[in-house]
Amino acid sequence: MHIKFNFKNFEPSEHLKKYARDRFEKLSRYMTDNHAAELQVNMEVEKFRHISECILTGKDIHISANEETEDMYSTVDLSLDKLEAQLKKQRDKSKDKKKKAREKQVRMDIVSFTSSEEGEREQRIVATDQYEPKPMDLEEAAMQLETLGYDFLVFLNAETERVNVVYRRKDGDFGFIDPGV
Repeated sequence: MHIKFNFKNFEPSEHLKKYARDRFEKLSRYMTDNHAAELQVNMEVEKFRHISECILTGKDIHISANEETEDMYSTVDLSLDKLEAQLKKQRDKSKDKKKKAREKQVRMDIVSFTSSEEGEREQRIVATDQYEPKPMDLEEAAMQLETLGYDFLVFLNAETERVNVVYRRKDGDFGFIDPGV
């Protein structure tokens, strides 16, 4: 992460510059693609007001924080707290999106059973397929199963928004499995 400082109406000490840089570098742990991120920190003094304006930009990130106190060190700390809170919120949102996307995925394994020398059956995964089930209602899933000629079909129930299974029974009728009930 690249950090730029601008100072207005005062000459900052080396200690303040180092303090601010060390504090703001902590933000990089909240960003996955932080080598392209840039933080612009504008610090200003107006009489007794110490003002800080921070703008963080990067890949899919554009957040800012403004703070004003009577001490520049506390202004830096409060600005950092605001930026951290926004980054955490954004990171949690993206985690939730990814988690929801994974929850909708279906994994199908083709397993082969072989007999070992001791006479035990050993299982071995021959193939794996992962796909996102298509949202449809139960009648449409049954029609899809009929036309495709499969023994079963995993689909996303459009009414309940849960993953369901419709299968062909031995008597030719259809069965329905809803694991969320």
